[in-house]
Amino acid sequence: MDTLVAPLGMVSDFSPSEALQTEETKDYFVEKNGIRFAGTHLIIDLWGATNLDDPAHIDEILRDAAIETGATILHGHFHHFQPNGGVSGVLVLAESHVSIHTWPEKAYAALDIFVCGACDPYLAIPVLKRGFLPERVQLAEHRRGMQA
Repeated sequence: MDTLVAPLGMVSDFSPSEALQTEETKDYFVEKNGIRFAGTHLIIDLWGATNLDDPAHIDEILRDAAIETGATILHGHFHHFQPNGGVSGVLVLAESHVSIHTWPEKAYAALDIFVCGACDPYLAIPVLKRGFLPERVQLAEHRRGMQA
């Protein structure tokens, strides 16, 4: 699968509504175990993590993680705070988003990954572990847009 990626801090000219359009209107809702919902939202806390003060590294790892889920990256923006070195950033995906907020002085990062359609956010976890080497990972899942 070809993944289109906008450069760091740049707005993408890529239009998923044009590029992903088919003859039929696609339904990106998910059905698992008889439950229908918009997508899976993971809340991820990394404790004892490293590389939390380097925006370029964080951008690379989050992009790799998003691609691993099967998502299409539209735009990314990361801000480096001074003097503590924390980073806040987001990747806007055609399928939703990935965000991060880091506290390097506490070796802690708070992330969330929300994807819809066929994307699997759990595939991002090994990428995050390799990129940030956390001692401990806390994970919560929320199914967004559940239908009765």
